[in-house]
Amino acid sequence: MGGGSEFPLQDFQGVGKNECRIQGQQEYLRAVVDMGSNGIRFSISDLSPPTTRILPTVQVYRVGISIYNAQFDPETGARIPIPPSIIKSVVAAFLLFQIICTDIGVPDDRIRIFATEATRTAINSIEFREEIKRATGLIVEVLSKEDEGRAGAFGIASGFSDMQGLAMDLGGGSMQITWMIAHGGNIHLSPRGAVSFPYGAAALTRRLAQLKAGKSKDEADRAKAKLREEMKANFLDAYNKLEIPQELVEKAKNEGGFPIYLSGGGFRGWGYLLLYLNQVHSHHYPISIINGYSAQKSQFEDVETLKEIARTAHQIFRVSDHRRAQVPAVAFLVNVLAEALPHGIKEAHFCQGGVREGVLFQELPMIIRRDDPLEVATAPYMRGSATAIGGLLLSALPKLSEKDAKRVPESITVHVIQALANVLYVHSGMSKDSSSSSALYSTSTGLLSSSHGVSHSNRALIALMLEERYEGELPPREVDFKFSLSQLLTAGEVWWTRYVGKVALLISRLYPTGFINPNKPRVRLSAQWATDLGKGGAKEGLALTLSIQKVKNDPMKLKEALEDHTRVIEKVGKKKNWIGGKKGWGMAVKVVVEVLTNEVG
Repeated sequence: MGGGSEFPLQDFQGVGKNECRIQGQQEYLRAVVDMGSNGIRFSISDLSPPTTRILPTVQVYRVGISIYNAQFDPETGARIPIPPSIIKSVVAAFLLFQIICTDIGVPDDRIRIFATEATRTAINSIEFREEIKRATGLIVEVLSKEDEGRAGAFGIASGFSDMQGLAMDLGGGSMQITWMIAHGGNIHLSPRGAVSFPYGAAALTRRLAQLKAGKSKDEADRAKAKLREEMKANFLDAYNKLEIPQELVEKAKNEGGFPIYLSGGGFRGWGYLLLYLNQVHSHHYPISIINGYSAQKSQFEDVETLKEIARTAHQIFRVSDHRRAQVPAVAFLVNVLAEALPHGIKEAHFCQGGVREGVLFQELPMIIRRDDPLEVATAPYMRGSATAIGGLLLSALPKLSEKDAKRVPESITVHVIQALANVLYVHSGMSKDSSSSSALYSTSTGLLSSSHGVSHSNRALIALMLEERYEGELPPREVDFKFSLSQLLTAGEVWWTRYVGKVALLISRLYPTGFINPNKPRVRLSAQWATDLGKGGAKEGLALTLSIQKVKNDPMKLKEALEDHTRVIEKVGKKKNWIGGKKGWGMAVKVVVEVLTNEVG
């Protein structure tokens, strides 16, 4: 049973995302157990195409057994072996998981258990692991500090299509730090792997408590200051040893700090506090998914505010009492980290990725790793001509303008446009009472809410575009949510979501089934920047041309029908509809319908 061998990769080798030969779902099931310091996370993933890249979960749950805390005598605080009662509870949890794996159909050789700091350093680590093997047949793989850091880094990388910055994982017993550059499935880490510190959330909580025990306030403060200096020196030493590429260092110098990518329960708890702050105290932040959530330097480093929220708030989403108790220690860590890092922190990106995601992502072939998560997440909802529809949408965007202020934002990528094309018809069977609302919520609580690797800004882009595709009409209670989503984007991005959404509405009217006959494509789109859109010929903006083929005995009178719809697109360019009003962000839009001379039957 169980095994220390790597998951077989013959299912994937040399096979593209659209060429995978499914030999039964069992072949793609993977069970991964992350036996961490604060709890044990059980998961079963389905790596079958076409959604392999986003590591979909079939089953995931957590058992709150703290292996770390169990190793300290509650009266003396002395380190002790993992108690028999805890070992018994862990074994029982594994036996139950084996039953679940059998019910779902996970092959025995696809179940792996990974243990981290608390198991690695336990006095009776060998006996603990042997008892698990005796009772279950499963082998516990203890990750070294370096491998734990590498798994955490790959887990972070699994949550982004592109990233570059410092990656940090904060578990219960330890913390790891490295640098990472990920692009197109290629992932580059420090030659050192990752540097590990004994500053996990639980470990640091215990150490800070020990510094205060039996001491006066002045003595405790001096001890705390000494710990701070120790941590700063260790962080700075790690910074130098990691051999951070000069391009990252220069970018940090010029842009006000390093982007940091954070995983692990300790940092996720900090992220949920920030979400609470932005949903209750500041403004109604519209998305409650931690993966892809970003915070700017000022909020991330506002440790006093977050400590006060953790102390006084009655209930905080996804922050348990156990996690609350660790907030002062995490705050101390964040404060020291901000002081120690040369050039500081620019922004923090929170990730759901951990050992499960890291281990699975490392196993994937490059051809799958390089897929864009947003396109992969939307692939199951594609209609037959989704690729052609994506091409039509792209042709409605002009080439880059020399005037940077008016060009299509870099965030509206080919991947975003294709993802929109993939889900363009998902809500088309709904009534007008619910289609636009369902589209608006689809990326935060609907069909894409559990998709791994999609940033909050991309969720907002897709939701706003898709809602416009259903005419942009909402009941009053949803208007505030739409406004909150728009607050995640720039004014220019919001304007372009309206334009693209209205073009998508036109395409959905032309091709109501999502199928384009390649022999009778009906329409071609082209867009360009223009300076002669006003009556006097001076107004600058966007000119969209719809070219249609002349059809014999056309009962639809397609040209006339299209001209009715073009006015909807042109309204986006009216100054009263600009983002922020007449003096806000927007541009004129002119739509021209032309009939091509070549006639088709």
